[in-house]
Amino acid sequence: MQGCRFLDNSGPCDDGSACTNGDVSAAGAPSLPLELRMSDEPSPVKTDTITFDDFAKVKLRVGRVLEAADHPNADKLLVLKVDLGNEQRQIVAGLRGYYTAEQLVGRNIILVANLAPRMMRGQESQGMLLAASNADRSRVIVLSPESDIEPGSVVS
Repeated sequence: MQGCRFLDNSGPCDDGSACTNGDVSAAGAPSLPLELRMSDEPSPVKTDTITFDDFAKVKLRVGRVLEAADHPNADKLLVLKVDLGNEQRQIVAGLRGYYTAEQLVGRNIILVANLAPRMMRGQESQGMLLAASNADRSRVIVLSPESDIEPGSVVS
């Protein structure tokens, strides 16, 4: 999964392209190693369950999009400047094609605030926004608070 921002390899890789790193089946599910796919033995059950302590490490915050622009080096990425109340951050998100930059400016969004920064096609992303998508990714919806609330507010 190296190079892919999404745990299920459904989203864009660092270069903004669809994930094609060979770690997924055609259906988008993680592939089993060749020896397990060819075995007559039942495949091991894999669980995605995390502990409460694992979840408690994730810091979700409300951010307000101050500026948004198309990424200069990627067709599927937008670069957002987001107000988190006590600081501003740059977020790179694979939303191009689903949203225009203008549609996001002024919106409150939900961010993972304690995610380590990473470079995405030459731009640093200092967090990750939350979005929902349908199975074929024909619809992607950015998650927002139901009502207006101050940037930096804790999401729990």
